[in-house]
Amino acid sequence: MTSLPPLLGASAALARVRTFLARAAAVDASVLILGETGTGKSLLARHLHAGSRRADRPLTVVNCAAIPEALFESELFGHVRGAFTGAHADRVGLIQAAIGGTLFLDEVADLPPPQQAKLLTAVEERRIRPVGSSKEVDVDFRLLSATCHPLGEDRAQGRFREDLYHRIALLSVTLPPLRERVDDILPLARRFLDAAVRRHGLGERLLSPELRPLLEGYRWPGNLRELAHTVEAAAVLSEEPVLRPDLVAPLLAADRAPSHG
Repeated sequence: MTSLPPLLGASAALARVRTFLARAAAVDASVLILGETGTGKSLLARHLHAGSRRADRPLTVVNCAAIPEALFESELFGHVRGAFTGAHADRVGLIQAAIGGTLFLDEVADLPPPQQAKLLTAVEERRIRPVGSSKEVDVDFRLLSATCHPLGEDRAQGRFREDLYHRIALLSVTLPPLRERVDDILPLARRFLDAAVRRHGLGERLLSPELRPLLEGYRWPGNLRELAHTVEAAAVLSEEPVLRPDLVAPLLAADRAPSHG
């Protein structure tokens, strides 16, 4: 079994997340993971599964934002042969694939209301009916969900069902943005730099002491993902072992520049 990357950081904000992880992994309750893009929601979901009693069973990941509405039922619930044109064989859906394990609904707030209603029935009853089948299937799974949306606002405006919210969020945790973990930025940058050196077979790379105010003063709207990508790009582009502000600053500016094509 491949080991998971750790939840890196020594800040008080991350310590609270680790405390939540230790408690939530030990139970079978549904968990909603909130946080901005790039804060590590998928990694936390993997840790919750790995620390649970279901760790030896599948972790089935569903990217809710990527499922076309017309294929939603077939993708999640499966279908039987002949259910529709092109259904040449029975197909097990993603929910059934998670039986005994964990179902992770990533970007759950991107589901339109009609799909939310169909998901609610499956989550409430733990039973599904494959498209074209007359038989229902019992499905036992632990439910994890994640979103970067402000669900309070979505619920108030009717974009996200209140009843579904209470089903997926028995427990909830918010991953802090990197700008609220300033003490973690340099240690994380060093870890990401070491990983980039190994990945690309580079020579020695070090962070210049002058980089500290730049890295800690930047807002990091892309959070951990943006920091990792910035450090990796700097490591690859640097012509000397020490990464300096004059190399890194333009990378941050380029990342924020508007696109023209």
